[in-house]
Amino acid sequence: MESLADGNHTTVTGFILLGLTDDPKLQVILFLVILCIYLVTISGNLSTIILIRISSQLHHPMYLFLSHLAFADIGYSSSVTPNVLLNFLVDENTISYFGCAIQLGTAVFFGTAECFLLAAMAYDRFVAICNPLLYSTKMSTQVCVQLLSVAYIGGFLDASFFTLSFFSLFFCGPNRVNHFFCDFAPLIKLSCSDISISAIVPSFSAGFVTVGTAILIVISYVYILDTILKMYSSEGRHKAFSTCTSHLTAVTLFYGTITFIHVMPKSSYSTDQNKVVSVFYMVVIPMLNPLIYSLRNNEIKGALKRELGRKIFF
Repeated sequence: MESLADGNHTTVTGFILLGLTDDPKLQVILFLVILCIYLVTISGNLSTIILIRISSQLHHPMYLFLSHLAFADIGYSSSVTPNVLLNFLVDENTISYFGCAIQLGTAVFFGTAECFLLAAMAYDRFVAICNPLLYSTKMSTQVCVQLLSVAYIGGFLDASFFTLSFFSLFFCGPNRVNHFFCDFAPLIKLSCSDISISAIVPSFSAGFVTVGTAILIVISYVYILDTILKMYSSEGRHKAFSTCTSHLTAVTLFYGTITFIHVMPKSSYSTDQNKVVSVFYMVVIPMLNPLIYSLRNNEIKGALKRELGRKIFF
């Protein structure tokens, strides 16, 4: 155990991440699966960002937010996935004290930013469907920049709470983290210091972000649903609802898994189940988002066909 003597105590300066499994055969399978998922995540989200930037038909607020969501997905997945893959290749995956803090802060930053971006996208759909005549005013460039600023500032503040709370913890005993990344909950269990304040502050911050953005999304969709149901044209209802299905699918996947892992009683599921759910929302969902938006959004499919046509014929 990497440590420093401190009087009668031993201060931990590094951690050992236990990873997903000890089974060698399962490790090989999981390594190949997660590597493929990560490659699809990077290529899919980068393609989304590039397509939105080069296609003038996609220069709208909804796709501006989508490009930032793709960026957040890349950062969110990259904060943990390379470390997951490394865990399969070494006997003991060690990470330094400061490396653990950086990984924790990075994961929280991009995860929080994603919550705010999903809320901003719900507000964008609310304005487009419920107040179409005021859309250009209410979703001006200035408003979009402000919403994006809130997303990244919110991510920075939430990450700061987690990181500062981590640094306030004192580790003097075991340094084996029963997870595949430096998650805050298993780190709290290893702490020798009083965790009352250190655990409450980040928990309140994360809960405020998750619940707050979820409420904003629900309110937006209540008004959207009410407006759609009042439409006389079935074609208009179908068109309005089709613009929301991709976002609703992404929101359901993301918030559904977060709710499961943070709201369910700790005694009702094991650490291994916790790891599986964490893999889903930190590794798999960032891969699914570009697929969801590309497969269910006609404008993106149309823009992709046009750009591919230009590459083929010119």
